[in-house]
Amino acid sequence: MAATTDGKIVREAAITRKTNETDIQLSFVVDGQGKSSLDTGVPFLNHMLDLFTKHGHFNLAVEADGDIDIDDHHTVEDIGICLGHALREALGDKAGIKRYASVFVPMDEALAQVVIDISNRPHFEYKAQYPSTQVGAFQTELVHEFLWKLALEARMTLHVIVHYGQNTHHMIEAVFKALGRALDEATSIDPRVQGVPSTKGVL
Repeated sequence: MAATTDGKIVREAAITRKTNETDIQLSFVVDGQGKSSLDTGVPFLNHMLDLFTKHGHFNLAVEADGDIDIDDHHTVEDIGICLGHALREALGDKAGIKRYASVFVPMDEALAQVVIDISNRPHFEYKAQYPSTQVGAFQTELVHEFLWKLALEARMTLHVIVHYGQNTHHMIEAVFKALGRALDEATSIDPRVQGVPSTKGVL
């Protein structure tokens, strides 16, 4: 979070994470225009993050160099970590946000629901049964890994439910669209909210 010369708060953050397994640069703008620049090395993740960004009206840039010659696990996991960290940093003290959101998104025959509480209490619930274990070269179990690390680093409560579907691609696509829309709603500023939306006085 930063202030411009006219005093307007810009909710954004940039994160760099370098390990023996990945080298990631990520920037995230909460109040964006749905623009993405994605080079993760994992084509299906590029597609899902593009959907997330577009439907959440964020701006997201990711450059990742990971050990995808082994598999996609470390890259997907670490991008989830970086995005969660960036979201938490960009929101600052969370003053004025709506905090909660629940969004259903259909994708043809599939229906996904994402429920969020930006609570400063990381928790993740995930109910999804996919017809296949892979979409192309992408392992569907990595969806769980990405979402769990996102929730953990953002310190938010995240419930993801795929109610039904027949096409694994459609089901996961519905999840990422719903995630973008729910996060957009939960992070939006409500002018009625004074301070943080908690009786504790802090989030």
